[in-house]
Amino acid sequence: MSRYRPEGRPFIWGSLLLGVVSGWMGLYLLTTLFFSLSLFFVGFFRDPDRDVVFSPEFVLSPADGRVMEVEETPDGLKVSIFMSVFDCHVNRSPHTGVVERIWREGKGFRAAFLGSADTNVKNVILLRTVHGTMKIEQITGLIARRILCWVREGERVEAGQRIGMITFGSRVNLHLPGRWELFVSKGTKVRAGESVIGRRVS
Repeated sequence: MSRYRPEGRPFIWGSLLLGVVSGWMGLYLLTTLFFSLSLFFVGFFRDPDRDVVFSPEFVLSPADGRVMEVEETPDGLKVSIFMSVFDCHVNRSPHTGVVERIWREGKGFRAAFLGSADTNVKNVILLRTVHGTMKIEQITGLIARRILCWVREGERVEAGQRIGMITFGSRVNLHLPGRWELFVSKGTKVRAGESVIGRRVS
């Protein structure tokens, strides 16, 4: 089943109303524009159900989009996923665990596809799992400046559970502790809660 997020209602109904008003005024070009925007917002704020098939040795994608970077870090791996305005923007938990801490940091709003966007304003979620603590970074972009977080510190979340959203278009970084066999690489298209990012290597 597909639906859209309630956060999108002001955009959807607002553009519809403007379309009706402009049509009443005879401004048909604007009417077409506003009705087209309304359809775009319905698509952007879509929140489809996902068939989450999970096993603890694996980690799932936290976002829809395309892998833009895979990097080894001193503590493990970092996988960056870029979400275009055409991707579903609902973020999901990559693993089952307990939310240890949530905070905001960073400054600036650079384009999310740039490496320097790592320093942008972001929401950081630490998730304690059987493999250690995973870090999920919801990063703002040039246009995407609103981050929604739907989980709280101390809350237990299931793999594939909805945890937040970024509007409009941005990126999510997933930091994995330890050693992993990755099933994705730069350019791989992934879906939140469905695509398997990798498997833990003991």
